[in-house]
Amino acid sequence: MSHLSASLLGAIAGATIFIGLPIGRVRGLPRRVQGFLNALATGVLIFLLWDILSHASTPVENYFTGMLHPGYGTPFGLSKVSSFVTMATAFAGGLTVGLLGLIYFNARVFHRAPGATPAPRTLALMIATGLGMHNLSEGLAIGQSAATGAVAFAGVLVMGFALHNITEGFGIAAPLSLEPTAPSWGFLGAAGLIGGGPTFAGTVIGYMATSTYIYVLFLALAAGALIYVINEMFHVGRRVTSAAGLGWGILLGFLVAYATDLFLIYLNI
Repeated sequence: MSHLSASLLGAIAGATIFIGLPIGRVRGLPRRVQGFLNALATGVLIFLLWDILSHASTPVENYFTGMLHPGYGTPFGLSKVSSFVTMATAFAGGLTVGLLGLIYFNARVFHRAPGATPAPRTLALMIATGLGMHNLSEGLAIGQSAATGAVAFAGVLVMGFALHNITEGFGIAAPLSLEPTAPSWGFLGAAGLIGGGPTFAGTVIGYMATSTYIYVLFLALAAGALIYVINEMFHVGRRVTSAAGLGWGILLGFLVAYATDLFLIYLNI
């Protein structure tokens, strides 16, 4: 598969995030429905956090196993120790920057007081940023598969990630339903580019160069950002819906996102 063809597949996978964004312009919904939509989006983000951490931790654990077992890979020595340390540092550093970076950014740029609820548009952009880092790693996977000749597998990844991105678009848009005025199409388009555009960029980069360290770093960055965002979503959810509504919405959102992941596994069989 050519670089251009792989890049087009990455663009298609990222573009489906726009399908879920128009929900942000829907107005006139009862407060209970708005709260349920927010909880539903929180459930989707919780699943994505779990999925991201699962994928990011696997290479770290593999490198740790290789460091402990002399017969695993290259002979035991400094190279194996340094490889694990580098991988673990990428994981821990990504989490740190993704989580604390958003905390300090919001405090310094938006001058948010401790405990203050973020504006819906600010929250939507934070969600889009976290998902964008996640989708960059997905694009890397598509590009690396295409570059190594695994064309069929690259196509499967595109289908699965495209389905995932529809739910991610909803996750970005759901907090916007809490605003009295509908966001402009330009704002939704910008949020979609922030969240979905990195899938295309990751495919372009992944086709040219492969690096497990970079893959883990961006997954960890996304995880750190999502931890921050999910906490904010809980803060908003407790204000706009009951505990039961919040729980049911989170459960349903998690299960819907999990179902899309099972479909991706099915396609891989």
